[in-house]
Amino acid sequence: MVNMSQHPPEPHEAMHPVSPKLTTARYIGRLPWLAVLAIGFAVPGVLFSVWFHIGTAVFALLFIWQLWLIPQQVRRLGWLETSDELLITKGKLWHTFTVVPYGRIQFVDVTAGPIERWLGMKTINLHTASASSDSTVQGLPADQADALRERLAVQARERMSGL
Repeated sequence: MVNMSQHPPEPHEAMHPVSPKLTTARYIGRLPWLAVLAIGFAVPGVLFSVWFHIGTAVFALLFIWQLWLIPQQVRRLGWLETSDELLITKGKLWHTFTVVPYGRIQFVDVTAGPIERWLGMKTINLHTASASSDSTVQGLPADQADALRERLAVQARERMSGL
């Protein structure tokens, strides 16, 4: 019997989550620019014209919006390995669910920018024959990303050898 008071699980809840440190990395990458732009409009607003405060308000609102949005985005990122494919999910309003069959993987990149390295994270990029595929898993702990890359490379070699 189905309990109607319970909501069905979100698609990301059955997946492996990414590192919560990704929230910090995105804050560091995005928020300083918005703060600088808000200050950049606030100073002329004080010195020259109050009309510059419109820009200050816009960038201050964008700053607050990002403070709320980034943790929501990170919470909804997930990935899962099955016997035949890698599943990647992201988003709530614009939900994306990507299925990458192991046999379609041509190669796997592991990247890490300076902020990711500092926080001990890496990003997995899967390259397939499809140019429009967005097969990226951001914010994986470094050791987990390296192990996943190895497993995906082995799975891809096994599936490709059968073709």
